[in-house]
Amino acid sequence: MRVYKPEWQCTFSVNEGSETTSSWRERLAWFIRGLADRVDGNGRTLKVAYEVTPALSREEVDTCLGKGFALSQSLMTQLAHQAACEDVMREAKAELYVQQPQR
Repeated sequence: MRVYKPEWQCTFSVNEGSETTSSWRERLAWFIRGLADRVDGNGRTLKVAYEVTPALSREEVDTCLGKGFALSQSLMTQLAHQAACEDVMREAKAELYVQQPQR
């Protein structure tokens, strides 16, 4: 009887800028991306690099990335809600947030 063993590999990285060892082309590209971020004024440029074996279609990768960003948006919304609640509590019940002197 033959035993089959599935094999796969996935590497994934996200960069926000060039590294010191980057080529001049990559540093130039990141400089232009930085300018675009400043012109837009509200955003952040990220470079997603991945290598998956066996290969996935572009649509499958896009679906995965979309779900990941949707999850990120949900988590940031939860954090913003918690921060807003804490701000309200700090204003309404400031005495609860007064630091007690340490003995």
